[in-house]
This record gives sequence, structure tokens and C-alpha cells, in this order.
Amino acid sequence: MIGRIARLWQIQRVVARYGLREFIDGKPRGSESRGVRLRRALEELGPVFIKFGQALSTRPDILPPEIAFELSKLQDRVPPFPGEEARRIVEEALGKRTEDLFFEFDPVPMASASVAQVHAARLKPVPVAADAAPDPGFAVVVKVLRPGVEASIRKDIELLHTVASLVEHLHPEGHRLRPRAIVAEYEKTILDELDLMREGANCMQLRRNWLGSPLIYHPLVFFDYTRPNVLVMERLSGISIRELEHLRGLGVSFQVLAERGVEIFFKQVFRDNFFHADMHPGNILVDANSPALPSYLAVDFGIVGTLTPGDQRYLAENFLAFFNRDYRRVAELHVESEWIPAGTRIEDFESAIRTVCEPIFGKPIKDISFGFFLLRLFQIARRFKYTVQPQLVLLQKTLLQVEGLGRQLYPDLDLWKTAKPIMEEWMRNRLGPSSMLARVRREGPHIAEMLPELANQAIRSLERGEGLGIGRKSLDALHSELRRNARRQMWVTLGSAVLLAAAILAVVGSPALGRWLGVPVIAWVIGGIGAGIAWRGLREPPPR
Repeated sequence: MIGRIARLWQIQRVVARYGLREFIDGKPRGSESRGVRLRRALEELGPVFIKFGQALSTRPDILPPEIAFELSKLQDRVPPFPGEEARRIVEEALGKRTEDLFFEFDPVPMASASVAQVHAARLKPVPVAADAAPDPGFAVVVKVLRPGVEASIRKDIELLHTVASLVEHLHPEGHRLRPRAIVAEYEKTILDELDLMREGANCMQLRRNWLGSPLIYHPLVFFDYTRPNVLVMERLSGISIRELEHLRGLGVSFQVLAERGVEIFFKQVFRDNFFHADMHPGNILVDANSPALPSYLAVDFGIVGTLTPGDQRYLAENFLAFFNRDYRRVAELHVESEWIPAGTRIEDFESAIRTVCEPIFGKPIKDISFGFFLLRLFQIARRFKYTVQPQLVLLQKTLLQVEGLGRQLYPDLDLWKTAKPIMEEWMRNRLGPSSMLARVRREGPHIAEMLPELANQAIRSLERGEGLGIGRKSLDALHSELRRNARRQMWVTLGSAVLLAAAILAVVGSPALGRWLGVPVIAWVIGGIGAGIAWRGLREPPPR
């Protein structure tokens, strides 16, 4: 606790030293601009605060442009630590002198951010199989973790836990905002970023997902030279996406670039369920060799995100319902997923969503007041007691970064028109025969295992009730529970029977009816129907 109090005192001193109270009372302080003072204060306060500044820097539509510009320097121009210190860390981690590992190692960093800095180097060839050895002088970047960064981050995380606990206990809506769960999610994310072995693995997963795609390229990682605090990967030659005038001078199509950015994001989230979750401009380069069809070069993979199958499906359905202006379905999905309380009147929530979304639907990004839109969303969330979903905070932050990037590249971008076909294709693939068959194979043993248990649940419920309404549950609740169990059993049993019929038709019926070319197709269709029926039973809300 003493350490946290000391940290609070340090933060207060930094706020006073840089005159940041100007942001509250409007009284000018100091000779430097507000943006410069804010940037320098965040740099002094350390990685957690720098990341906050990075997030703000992607929203020049919310912040004054001069402040957003200064904060953009936090993306890769944070004051570096000495190059000789970086060299020492590399040699200690890899057990060799840099002269033995690299033809060149530049002690002046190419870029420096909150957690690590990057140095240019050229690898020496290593004695491995010819088809796997890097070329002599292969151009790489060496990413080196900042000394003492973990201790600094943990100190601030402890402080955030304290503040979150106070908010959750003292704020009247603390239980709904779930600040402690949000801090816990953030802690996991930022501590994972400190393991450069994990970052290398993240990069290779993204590389496999997108290898051969004309939309984006991910670098090759050299794991023989990678440790938890040192990462060596292929050096990419591209133009920073912040250099808009340079790109414009080359004739790069900003419309194509913006639309491809949206496509990459939605495919990473829904097709791959593995998305780059730190897409600020400092981490994005552009390959302008084909100006009419420019592509992306990605770097920095310390933060990636995934979703549970349930969250992924609910989000996909929410997006599609929104794209189709089906606000009632959006409202129903929020209730079904328990993001808002079960007793909420669907009609009221539907009306509130329509009021916020309809004015912006179909408009290009330049015509949307994002700050006003967020304010209205927060008001609705408060009114309908929306429960914050900490597991989605990373996705929401990334979506804001993508939208902010699109706003800077091509303000006429129609985000909805670009994303809708991607979501529709994903839903078609998810509900297609091959997907249904895969689900049957995956869930079949589980269904068979659950049948006896489902058949006995009603009896156990009666036993727990201790008679007609005497005990923990009322008679009405007991009846409701029995009905739910009966529905689950009926759907699962019926689905299993249909699946069995499909299997018999496919195995036995096909030879006997070989002249009927439709038999295999019919078997697939029946199997899909059976899987759907069984899945309907499994999705029946369990007894509470």
C-alpha cells in the first residue's frame, strides 16, 4: 500500500510539473504547447501511461489535432535507452557477441516504444540445412525489451487494481462497469506483451493465416535468435502509413487501402479468430509497389486477441443485424447473451438502439460525429444496465483503431458497405454442410454422453424441491425447470434420431440406391438438420 501511495504522489507531481491541470480549468501553463507537455508527462510516467497516449493518438476526430499529432510520437518515438545497453542484453540472452551473430548491428534504434526498441541488423549465415538457412547478410530487426519495464508495469497495475476496487465498491454502478475485471484483462494483455517469444509465435500464426494473401504480409521470425527479451525477425521495407503525403505522391489508392484494412480486421476476427490488437499507425507499413492495389506490411505482434465461440457468434449476428437495420434482433441478442438484464423490454431497447444508429447508418466516416455517437451509446448502456464485457474490450479498442485509421486514409469510406459482405460470407460458411458435419463430429460424443444425464435432471429437481414448493424453489420455478429439461431432452433425442437416420442412409442406402445421385446430398442435408436440432437442444438455457 505504501508503494501505491508513493506512486500516486509521483503522478501528482508529474501532473503539476507539466501543468496538466490546464486540461481541466483551461488556464494556460508553461511555454510549451499542451500536446508537448502531455506527451512528455506520459513518457515520464511509463509504459502504462504511454499506451494510453497511443490509444488517444489514433482519434484526431475526438482530440484537438495538435494534441493527437504530439501523442502519435508515442507510437515509435519514445526516448530510447542506450544502444550499448541493448547490445549487452542481446549478447547476454543469446550467449554470443553481436559480432559473432550479425554482420551489422546498429546501436541507434530504428524505433523506440513503451515496452521495447528495435535495432537494424544483418544476420550471419548459420550451419543448417540449405533450404532453411537465412541468406548471408539477411536484413533483420532486433527487438529488445526495455530494462526494468516489467517492474514498472506491475507497479502501475497494482495501482489500477486499487482504483478499480474503490470504483466497484463506491460507484453506484460499479457492479455493471466491472472495473476490476477490466483491469485484470488489461493486466493479462500487457504482461503477455513482455514475452517476446510469445510475440514471435503470434507473428508466425498470423503469417500462416495470411501467407500468399495480396492484402497483408507478416515477417519471418528467426526463433534460433529469439528469447523472452530478444526477438529477431525479417526486416520489412515499406512506407509508414503516417506518411500520407508521400503515399499520395506515389499515387496510392487510399480507398483501396482503407477498404482492405476493414477486410483484414473482420477476417482476422471472424474467419481466423486471431486478430492483431495493436493496430496504431506506428505498427503499420504500406507496400506501394502497386499503387492501385497497395497492401499492408504488419509489425509488432505483442498484443493479439481471440474470442470464445459464443462471443464470436453473438458479435457476428449483432454486426449482421445492424448492417440489415434489424434493431430488434440486436436487442434480442443483447438479452440472449445476458449483456443486459433478462427482464428488459425488447421494444424499449430496440427503440433506443434505432435512435442512436439510424442517423449514422450508411454515412461515410467523415460525416459521423464519433464523440457524439459514443456519448449516446454510454447513455443507453447506463439506462438499460448494460454489463461491460471485459473480454471484448481489446476487440473494441482495435475496432476504434481501425475506424480511426480509415478516417485518416479515406474519409468517404462506407464502413458498413465494406464489412457486410465479409460477415455474410462468414455466416454462410459457418452454417454450410461442411461446417455442420464438423460440428456433428465434434459434438456427437458429447450429445450421447449427455442423454442419460438429461433424462434424470427432472427427477433430481423434484428431489431437491422437497415436495410441492417446499424448499429452495417455488412450485412455479420447479415447473419452469422441468419444462426446460423436457425441451432439452426432446430436441437432443430428436436430433440424435435424425443423425442416426442420416448415417444409415449414407452407409446402407447409397449402395442400394446408387442410381439416385441425390442420396449422398440428401444424407448430408438430413445430417445437417439433425445436428441443428440437437444443437438447438444443447443451446436450451440450463436450469438455474
